[in-house]
Amino acid sequence: MPLKWKKTLIADETYEAAAFIDVNNNGTMDIVSGAYWYEGPDFKVKHKIYDPMPEGEYYDDFSNIPMDVNGNGLTDYICGGWWGEALRWHENPGNPEKEWEIHTLEKCGSIERPMTWDVDGDGQMEIVPNTPGAPLVVWKLKTDADGKGTGEFEKHVIREENQGHGLGAGDIAGNGRCDYILNNGWLEAPEDTFGGEWIWHTDLKLMASSSTPILVCDVTGNGVNDVIVGGGHQFGLDWWEQRIIRGKRTWILHPIDPFNSQYHDMRWIDIDGDGQCELVTGTRYRAHCGGDPGATDDLGIFYFKWNGESFSKQVIEFGPAGEATGCGIYFDMFDLTGNGLPDIIAPGKDGLYLFENLGDENTDLDAPIHS
Repeated sequence: MPLKWKKTLIADETYEAAAFIDVNNNGTMDIVSGAYWYEGPDFKVKHKIYDPMPEGEYYDDFSNIPMDVNGNGLTDYICGGWWGEALRWHENPGNPEKEWEIHTLEKCGSIERPMTWDVDGDGQMEIVPNTPGAPLVVWKLKTDADGKGTGEFEKHVIREENQGHGLGAGDIAGNGRCDYILNNGWLEAPEDTFGGEWIWHTDLKLMASSSTPILVCDVTGNGVNDVIVGGGHQFGLDWWEQRIIRGKRTWILHPIDPFNSQYHDMRWIDIDGDGQCELVTGTRYRAHCGGDPGATDDLGIFYFKWNGESFSKQVIEFGPAGEATGCGIYFDMFDLTGNGLPDIIAPGKDGLYLFENLGDENTDLDAPIHS
């Protein structure tokens, strides 16, 4: 049964990234987006973080990845953007009246979006920015003897060639390691993640403006990972089925939705509580300020449910700009209400919106709110 949703405008700000983060360590999720963080559970009180650099319709703020970087028990976040050309972390001051200190890791070039994966399998997430015109680099947090962050990172260059638009990670080779996929090929991880040689494969070529992230997941449940990719600045949403035939890897293209454009961010998550993951994504409003194909079409946020043969599309939000909204360049999901179903915070140039997941007609709505 289709899920029902409650939509709430949190702010009419135009930042394109937002995340659920417990900023003040009170056990309740807050919302971080652009210049502000909004206190949970009702998100009506906001506090200044910093002044993001404006650039036309944009702000140089394309992610809010939570991480306790300096190990003091407070959650900081990782950020970066296109115009500032810098990967940075924003330090949580532990005081709602203070702005956050900004620490620059490196001027690494224009960042489409920072992302995070456990690259070396040690249980700790690393930071990996998609920098289309620069090499593929992993930033690993240095930790102390207790496993706490020290405020410093190690830089590991994985591939010197320019990345291109779009980046994903997951076990493509089937050996349990974290491989990388770009829009024109993929990198097979060595046993020694940062000391061995990564092998470049060109058997899979994706859209020129591939989504960030590109998803690596087992769509069919056959134990072999496939790839899901959206057109960040073009029409299309596809999945590529991986098959191993007589020891040779082959890929089969399956369109999911060729009729919408600007699918820039996406999640593979169990959205309806049935134990199976769904594809959650949506369009990005004015991704290139109206210059992309389909930029004037209706906006939407959707989830796509695998039915055993193909993906069935379900609408969370759809309609013309000004009535409906998209999901920006970095949206987030978390179960705020305690009903076992993840809710969505959706940022964009058209405002910051919360979508509460009410479940279907069989869902118990007497669960505690914002627990």
